[in-house]
Formats: sequence, C-alpha cells, structure tokens
Amino acid sequence: MLTDHELLRYSRHILLSEIDLEGQLSIKSAKILVIGCGGLGNAVIPLLVAAGVGHLTIVDHDVVDLSNLQRQIHFTTADLTHSKAHALKAHMQALNPEVRIDAIAQKADDALLMTLAKDVDMIIDCTDNFTIRQANNRMANHYNIPLISGSAVRMEGQLAVYDFRSPESGCYHCLFDGAHSDDGNCALFGVFAPILQIIGAMQAQEALKIIVGMPVMINRLRVYNGATCEWQTFKFSKNPTCPICSSNEEKYE
Repeated sequence: MLTDHELLRYSRHILLSEIDLEGQLSIKSAKILVIGCGGLGNAVIPLLVAAGVGHLTIVDHDVVDLSNLQRQIHFTTADLTHSKAHALKAHMQALNPEVRIDAIAQKADDALLMTLAKDVDMIIDCTDNFTIRQANNRMANHYNIPLISGSAVRMEGQLAVYDFRSPESGCYHCLFDGAHSDDGNCALFGVFAPILQIIGAMQAQEALKIIVGMPVMINRLRVYNGATCEWQTFKFSKNPTCPICSSNEEKYE
C-alpha cells in the first residue's frame, strides 16, 4: 500500500496510464543494484530515488576528487576525499528518506557481486571499467536478471539493455568480447558533462520501464553524439558461441 504522503509525492507518475498505482507499488518494492557512483551514477541514482525505488544498493570504491565536480553534480566541495558511495547516499537520503539505500565502498569484483546480485531485480552498470562491466554481465546472466549498461566518453554516449530473462537476449560479451574492449577513460580522453546526464537518464528510464512491465528493446546498442544531437541504433544478435549467454560454462555455483 501507499500512504497518503506517498500518493501525493508520486502523483505525477501515478497519473500516467503506463505506471498508475500498480506500477508505483512495483517501484516501491523494487530492489536495484547500481555499480558506479560517478558521472553516470550521479544521473541514474537520483532519478531512481526520486521515483521511490524501494531499495537501492550502490557500489563504488573511489573517493570524490576535485576533477569529478565538473560532471558528478550531486557531490559538493565538502565531499572531497570522501567515499563516493557514502557521500551520494547522504545526499540521496535527504532527497527521499523513504528509500532504503545501502552504500558499499568496495571495488565490484566477482565475489562481492555474487553476494549482492542474488537479491536484486536488476543491475545498472554505471562504471568506466571493462573488467567490472564484464563481471556485471556474468552476474546478471547467472541470476537471469536485466543488465542496463551505459557509458560515456568525449562527446559520445552508449546505452544497451541486456535482459537475461529472455532466451533471445544477447549480452555485453557478445558485443565486447575482450579482444575489442570498449574502455574509454574520462581521465584520459575527457567527457562532455551533459552526455552523462542524457545516458544516465535513459538508464533510469529503462529500469523504471522494466519495473512497471513496459516493453524494452533488447539486442540494440544506442549511440548518442552530443556534437550533432543525433542518435544511432545498431542491431546485434545473441552470439551462439558466446561463453557467457550461450553456454553454462560461466555459471557460478
């Protein structure tokens, strides 16, 4: 049930036929794991908190640096040298104290992800690390939950939804198998700050759509060019020889 306070707070979502009261109740009961509290995380997490997602687990081992403040807009100068995960949790609890937020200031390795991913409805990948992205992909596949992956560097952003509930869904490894890493580090190449907000908002959008039962497109890589304001969509298929989504070899016991 929703309280009178919650009915008012989320009324603009409840008015939407695509969400309504039933959808808002689904949002309230949702559990989401967000890996990365940097540029994308600063866009994704506030939207999920404001929407009333019941339980968020946010993970980031890094601390706030002065160079982050150009794009990680929910941090302040008072947060410098502090844990990104814990600093963002504090700001988000001020935004919506009704949402449970668990902040974990650790690097997301297989062991940690194995523990965290087993109790969530989906994983949202907001990292800029190829190794962690592959680990997120393995865990989402193992638990048969959706993975919403975003990235941004220079003037470009990318978004893809891998829904392991569907046997037809390809995975991150189908696109980036290690031989062709998509790693692009903002510290090396820079990033246009608004791109992160655009891609992060799209990640939050797809997450909320999944929660309320709206359809999402799988096997699509969406690429946004901030210089031209143009989107491109690239189709891909599940790789029948993929060691992750087409095999049981990478399943964990």
